[in-house]
Parts: sequence; structure tokens; C-alpha cells
Amino acid sequence: MAKSVELSNGRIFKTKKAATQHFKEMLARYCDGEHIQDVEDHSDLSALLERFDLFVSDEPSKIGSGIKRFERRLNKGDGWSSSGFWVVRVDDTPTDFSYPQAVSGRPKSDAEEFSKACYNAVSRDLLGMKQRQFDHFSGPDGLIACDITGSLVAYSEAQLSHAHPPFGIIVKEFRKLKGWEDSVPPGMLTASTDAQISTHFIDEALAHEFLNFHHSRAVLRIIAKEHLPFSISDASAVKRPLRFG
Repeated sequence: MAKSVELSNGRIFKTKKAATQHFKEMLARYCDGEHIQDVEDHSDLSALLERFDLFVSDEPSKIGSGIKRFERRLNKGDGWSSSGFWVVRVDDTPTDFSYPQAVSGRPKSDAEEFSKACYNAVSRDLLGMKQRQFDHFSGPDGLIACDITGSLVAYSEAQLSHAHPPFGIIVKEFRKLKGWEDSVPPGMLTASTDAQISTHFIDEALAHEFLNFHHSRAVLRIIAKEHLPFSISDASAVKRPLRFG
């Protein structure tokens, strides 16, 4: 049975899916850098941030000294960017928060945080490979064929996908290599702090070790972001495999 989401301001959603869609549509109504002006939107975000502090965060409160305003900002990392909600406190300190995570009411597991750190260790190289493919192999119209459907896609419509093994398996194999199958030793990953958009390895040597391991195992391909269902385990279906080195 689907669980409802009840916020402290009285807003009730019958399902988490409905709540997530509500905040997704709210985010879309604003532009990057814009303050959240609507009174009801501010109330819903305030109540959602209370939910985040109550169920998700085991670090210092996101609300902190109190809420001054909310904004939509562009979050940027190595090879990616996405828009999200930020809160600016009454002492003018800002911090980001994830509305899907606040709705779910569940902290990220250690495995999820480790996988994110692994992805951040290789994301710049993945972006570089995607760019090189379009620079060298796209047609005069700037399009490349999707490896799954054969349809032509532009850079913005394409993604560099792990074919086989999938990225999660590469991460799992690396943890096994390190003897960390059951748990990751403390002090390996960055702790959650204000304005920290994502999780990284603290030790650059460890990040580089994973990068080398990943590059030795990864088989990649260019596919459309919107593609037909397919089996990621079917390595034979990869028409134009891409590898590092």
C-alpha cells in the first residue's frame, strides 16, 4: 500500500510519487537564480525542509538559524549540472537540499554514498569521452547514431552509458578488491556539509585508484536519453563499444 506524505503545514499527498511530482512542477516554475516568491510554495518548502531535518539528516540542521527564503540554483559538479532548491537562512548562510530525498524520508545508504563518490571520480573522464565522440564522429549535422535504436541524436539528447558490466557492478567489484564488501571504513568519504552538492573520496589516491580500475573494466556506448527498453547485460548488443586506453 502506498504511503502518504503529510507535511507540517497541513499539506497531504496520497503517495510519495504525488509529492515528488508536486515539488518537481514547483521547481520548473522558477528559473535558476530566482527566489521562491509564492507564499504557498514557500510554506510547502519550509514544511518539506522540516521533514528533511527530521527523517533524513543526521548532520547539522538544514534549517539552522531559521529560514529567510528559498531559491532555485544551478548545482554543478564534474561533468554534470542540475537545478535544485536552496535555502538561505536568516544569518544569510545558504545550503542545498534534495527534495526527492526529503519526500522519501530516507537517508542515503553507505553503498549509495560510496557509489556516488566513485561516479564523481570518473565523471570528468566520462564527459570528455562523450565530447570526443561527438567532436570526431558526428555528421555535418552534429548527430550520432544511438547504439541501441540507430536513431540520430544530438549531444544534448545523448548519454554515455555503461553497457556491460554496468557501473554498479564495477563499483561492487572494486569494493570486493578492497575488502569492503560489507562496509566502507570510516573517513573514506566527505561528510555532509552546507553547500556540498555531492559525495567525494577524501583521499585523492583512492579516487585515482578507482578511476584506473573503472577504465580497465568499462565498456561504454552512446545512446539516446529516451530509448527503447533493453537488457544492459546483453554485451553482444553493443555495436560500437567505447573503451578507455
